[in-house]
This record gives sequence, structure tokens and C-alpha cells, in this order.
Amino acid sequence: MSNYTGVIIEESLGNKDVLKKVKILATKIEKVTERHQTPYLKKWTLYNVEVPENRADEIAEEISTSLDSVHNDWYADFKNDQYHYIIFRNKIFKIDRTSKAQYDEARKYGVSLGIPEYQVDFHPDIKEWKR
Repeated sequence: MSNYTGVIIEESLGNKDVLKKVKILATKIEKVTERHQTPYLKKWTLYNVEVPENRADEIAEEISTSLDSVHNDWYADFKNDQYHYIIFRNKIFKIDRTSKAQYDEARKYGVSLGIPEYQVDFHPDIKEWKR
């Protein structure tokens, strides 16, 4: 069994209760710049979190329904060696980390929501893929 680690941005959550259900490993407050294309925020709070493997589906679901309903251009993600959860409002991708096609699908979905391409860079470089 292997727990998941990832990042949740506090300001992306309409309901922050899910933060009580994960282990916060580190907190970083970052200034939002023009490049982030999030003009409604001046700063955001990034939490590096650990999610227990046996609660990953449940926590992914809670994050998905907790993400800001006004601005749908948010996502959260966490991963272990085998799976990568990429979580949008009301849509969850549980990706086999060896599947480029699954990463491509999640990336396309994120871009379709208006998320800047550089922010949906969660899939590894093609040349790093194991065949």
C-alpha cells in the first residue's frame, strides 16, 4: 500500500472541510501573477498533502464536489507510484501512470475548461514513457 501525495489550493475550494481529512505536509503562499490567468485572486495558498490510499476515492470525490462552483477552472491532484488522481469540479480522472492516452484525455479536459496549458502539464514527457 502506498499513500498519495499532491497539492490542493485552498482558494480553489468552495467548501474547505476536505482539508481536515488529509495530512498537510507543507503550506506555501504564492503571489498570483498575470501568467496564472486568475485575475480574481492576488495570492493563493498551496497545501502539499498526503492522502491515505484506502480513502483516495472518497477524498477525490469530496474534493470534486468542493471545488469552487463560480470559477470552474480549478483542479487538484494527488498520486502514488501507480495511479494519479486529477480532480476537476464534478469530474475525476484516475489515471494509470503508464497511460499517455489517459493523461492526454485529462489534459484536454482541463484546457477545455479554460485552464492555461502550462498548468495542466501533469503528464510526463513522451520520451520518458516506459513501453
